[in-house]
Amino acid sequence: MQMLPLEPQDAKPHTPAERLRRAADAKPFAGLERRHNPDVDVPAPETSEVNVFHELGKALTSSLQLDQVLRTIMEKINEVLRPDTWSLLLMDMDKRELYFQIATGAGAEALKDVRIKVGQGLAGWVAESGEAVVVADTSKDSRFFGQVDEKTKMATRSIVAVPVRFRDQCLGVIELINCIGPEGFSARDLALLEALADYAAIAIENARHVQRIHELTITDDCTSLYNARHLNFMLDTEIYRSHRYAFEFSLIFIDLDRFKLVNDTHGHLVGSKLLAEIGEAIKEKCRLIDLAFRYGGDEFVVLLPQTSKENALGVAHRLHKLIRETVWLKNTGTPVRLTASVGVAAYPTDSRTKAELLHLADEAMYLVKNTSRDSVAAAGVGLLPSR
Repeated sequence: MQMLPLEPQDAKPHTPAERLRRAADAKPFAGLERRHNPDVDVPAPETSEVNVFHELGKALTSSLQLDQVLRTIMEKINEVLRPDTWSLLLMDMDKRELYFQIATGAGAEALKDVRIKVGQGLAGWVAESGEAVVVADTSKDSRFFGQVDEKTKMATRSIVAVPVRFRDQCLGVIELINCIGPEGFSARDLALLEALADYAAIAIENARHVQRIHELTITDDCTSLYNARHLNFMLDTEIYRSHRYAFEFSLIFIDLDRFKLVNDTHGHLVGSKLLAEIGEAIKEKCRLIDLAFRYGGDEFVVLLPQTSKENALGVAHRLHKLIRETVWLKNTGTPVRLTASVGVAAYPTDSRTKAELLHLADEAMYLVKNTSRDSVAAAGVGLLPSR
């Protein structure tokens, strides 16, 4: 798989290489370790920075685990710039809020549920403006957001914050707390921090790119449910887990009755919209641990982990009733009513193998389809009365 380029093509205001060149042109600095302790012997800044970026380059090319790469980047920031605490906030694109992905210090645990709106506080201002900020005294800056200190019980005296940007999009903010020494925060320090933020942006974008590709391989285009390929993988996983921990799990097969009439009467576009609407409704009725799949055509499968056959039959009846009693596509001008044939099988009650379990659930569904339709059947039991 092709990785994204190591330099964002349109990063603002500088690419990592440009930031390094700018840092090299800035006034040399003796390192923050030496600021706080003149007796400490630190390596030449140029040498230590080359090592830092060499290690970051290796981290980016050797791992697609986002947390691992981001932690490497943040550890290097800690190693070179020595803040009291530091944090990486990522952007929730839908809500336009920042949340703490990584945080250090005594109050880090309290930050798990903290959200900062874009434009709120110094971090929010950086996310909104796309510009770095260096504040030596937070008490003199009206943008400072004191509620975070209230949560952490820490005292923020100074802040350095830089945006994590890829092309024109802000992905997050890196914040260093109380790292400004008596000599201030040098241009070289800031250029180094901005370059590290660029590496973080590359790591985040790489991870999202890989995640999007993965989602495309396991997701059905029409319904946005998982596809049959992923069902096979999840069945292997669930059989292993259930065997090891003595769990039960169940499968529900759903086939829409006379779905071809919908396509013939209203066209395939309406048929696709109907499948998507039913798929979404099935998903909404599932627990968080349940998984819904489009198995193919007008067939759906629901995988119910840690669920007995008896409990699965209750779910099957509710889904059958939902499909039967709902008027679908009400807002499209072509309202549709239809029924479903539903089959249920369970592990290990009915079978201990994936192929046989799928066959039995499918067979129970076809028992309904080939007789009465509009009902529920269970492997080894047959047709069940409506509830």
